[in-house]
Amino acid sequence: MKRTIFFLADHTGITVEAMGRSLLSQFEGFDYETVHWPFIDSLEKARRVAERINQTTIESEQKPIVFTTLVDPRIRDYFKDLDVPVMDFFESFTSRLEEELKLPSSHALGRYHTTDNSRAYDQRIHAVNFALHNDDGAITKNYPAADLILIGVSRSGKTPTCLFLGLQHSVLAANYPLTDDDLHNDLLPKTLHVYRDKLYGLTIDPLQLQRIRQERRPDRRYSSLEQCKMEIKLAEELFKHYNIPYLDTTSMSIEEISARLLQHINRAAKVPVNSQ
Repeated sequence: MKRTIFFLADHTGITVEAMGRSLLSQFEGFDYETVHWPFIDSLEKARRVAERINQTTIESEQKPIVFTTLVDPRIRDYFKDLDVPVMDFFESFTSRLEEELKLPSSHALGRYHTTDNSRAYDQRIHAVNFALHNDDGAITKNYPAADLILIGVSRSGKTPTCLFLGLQHSVLAANYPLTDDDLHNDLLPKTLHVYRDKLYGLTIDPLQLQRIRQERRPDRRYSSLEQCKMEIKLAEELFKHYNIPYLDTTSMSIEEISARLLQHINRAAKVPVNSQ
């Protein structure tokens, strides 16, 4: 039976999820499902979350694991009384920093999103909106503004990677899906030719791709192993023919994929790309 993981935060919960998933990724074979509970900024909200956690314990007959980045000590203390393991990132590191810096923490909510960081925050929101508006090749008129255009077959990880790059790193990332027509023509779509220096391919093991597609459209040609093998083979041949860099995402987390792409973006910014 899957273990339930709760991610609790007083803001969006992006940080606690990234940190929690990074830790959980170190335990191979551990199967879990997640519950995200952001904006816990009052004791009343904390009480409702605690009730949900206790109910999950009863229903699953297993203690959920709770990850938090809650700042308010009153709200943090509320969850200490629960009979579940609580991984408190804020408490774990704040006291050590206070000792090292010889300064007290303000324990103020949402300090990261104050006016001091408003420009960076606005850039991230803009990048997320860019990823959403330029998803799956539906709109290509904004490609001149893109820092990166991911290409690959359906369900190879393009959309979540674009969103993560925008949310965490303010990268303007678009994505374009390679269709059957594109793959069988053995030609790069005309729309993409002028943006060759921005293209980066994503590929994936056909068996993994089939598992992902089966969850979306079971028992269809789209999710057959034969179709997945064919699409991946043709996509990789296309990447090689046009000298498009590409990455196998099969055993990589979103964080790892994004780190590799950031390295590529930084290198591309320093070295001119031959687009002939």
